[in-house]
Amino acid sequence: MEKQYVTLKVNGKEYEFPVGTRIGEIPDSETLSQTLRNRLELTGSKESCGEGACGCCTVILDGDAVTSCMLLTVECEGKDIITIEGLADPITGELDPIQQAFIDYYSFQCGYCTPGIIMASKALLDKNPHPTQEELAEALSGNYCRCISHYTVMEALNSIAGNKEA
Repeated sequence: MEKQYVTLKVNGKEYEFPVGTRIGEIPDSETLSQTLRNRLELTGSKESCGEGACGCCTVILDGDAVTSCMLLTVECEGKDIITIEGLADPITGELDPIQQAFIDYYSFQCGYCTPGIIMASKALLDKNPHPTQEELAEALSGNYCRCISHYTVMEALNSIAGNKEA
């Protein structure tokens, strides 16, 4: 019997995992969130609701923001995945402009939802560098902040998008 593998490209690095039920293998039921956090120790994205409703586990998959708790790892064969850890420049360590704006505008309180919000914003801004305030709000509609930091989040994102009137 031929061994089955799943190959992922995460933050520019390729990983290959055996699929199966033995120790060290990825079971068919393992979510992408579990693989990122437990196997790759990329704990920036958070597990919260486990139902795709809060956005805390958002990553970028082939250019789109997705909730990693709702995807099985085996469904991600050959996909390009970017996590919050993959945004900073790997050589200089310089933060992504969105990350820097969140610092500049104090756009977080507890910070639990922040990685998901940044990743959802990054996916939008990569496709549309100058979204309207309404487009930003729509892109973040799947992200839930319990600390009500969304006011300063919108200020930070509007600064990146160039929405001076917002």
